[in-house]
Amino acid sequence: MKIVADHNIPFVREAFAALGDVQFIPGRQITAASVRDAELLLIRSVTPINAALLDGSKVKFVATATIGTDHVTMTDLAKRSIGFASAAGSNANSVAEYIVAAMLELAHRRGSNLRGKTLGVVGVGNVGSRVVRYAEALGMRVLQNDPPRERDENLPYFVPLDRVLAESDIITIHVPLTKSGLDVTFHMFDTRRLATVKRQPILINSSRGAVVDNKALLEAIEAKKLGGVVLDVWEGEPNISADLLAAVDLGTAHIAGYSFDGKINGTRMIYRAVCGFFGIKPAWEPALPPPPVPFCDCGIGAGEDDEDVLRRVIRQIYDITADDAALRKIVGAPDGIGGNFDKLRNEYGIRREFFNTKLTLRGAGGSLRQKFAALGFRL
Repeated sequence: MKIVADHNIPFVREAFAALGDVQFIPGRQITAASVRDAELLLIRSVTPINAALLDGSKVKFVATATIGTDHVTMTDLAKRSIGFASAAGSNANSVAEYIVAAMLELAHRRGSNLRGKTLGVVGVGNVGSRVVRYAEALGMRVLQNDPPRERDENLPYFVPLDRVLAESDIITIHVPLTKSGLDVTFHMFDTRRLATVKRQPILINSSRGAVVDNKALLEAIEAKKLGGVVLDVWEGEPNISADLLAAVDLGTAHIAGYSFDGKINGTRMIYRAVCGFFGIKPAWEPALPPPPVPFCDCGIGAGEDDEDVLRRVIRQIYDITADDAALRKIVGAPDGIGGNFDKLRNEYGIRREFFNTKLTLRGAGGSLRQKFAALGFRL
């Protein structure tokens, strides 16, 4: 069969070349003309799937190597009896580790600790549930907000969003982007909602850019309503606001979920879904390269507390400040922010998740060991 694939899906050639004739195209350049004769379409979040793209095509199945599906119009697939699969949950741990790195970095900059602070988690699905677990392991009090789950599961620990806004020292957002239904998340954090925060919280968004009204966010930062902001996702990507980037504490190019492990999980999931749909026996399994930091020997420095050591070790595995610096560097580039934003994503280096590193801790107490183990490190 003929296959059209976003060329930036990891291992897409190795996984799908045996299934047919694969044409590799940059995701933003996939057009109706390019998919007209394709039976299988493999995409990422930069390719909108709608009637305009699909009309007149032979597409039988669409798979996105992403956890989000807001770029896919499901009704247009259903009307054409086109099968669909996503990679839900594939990079959840990658995003959760990004949140941990961001929180530790901002706590360090402020000379404070995460232990005892209140974290509000908005959206407690694949990503949010991991964030909850990691935050609790770090000694944080966690407030969980997830109206769909609260309705469906009737669990006692979910709290209203108003309480999250009133009591949280840090708020992290992990919801899908929706514009209709009971739980609209488009501009969920707008001028009105940002005005209701009580404790100048740090706001972290790694879900979708339009969940937060970026204009309102910049105004809230300038009005000192927030104690800090971390953005991995932006309205108008890839042409993001340079003014907003200058105002946030940490800004990255939509790469929170870009661990190598998460990317491979995504490809593996859509490969198996495609094989299932077309009745093909799966035959591909990726051969992963060794992690850049397979071992880490760490002693405890004079005057260091648990969070100092955690931040120091995690920065060896994943340095969030390097991703922040890389994004800021493209501001003012002669060829503009947009293309360079995509380039940062497409050429992102190999980042492995914590479980790939075996850690030797010299002089560490049981509390620190438990925290590293809870975050996935092998001791």
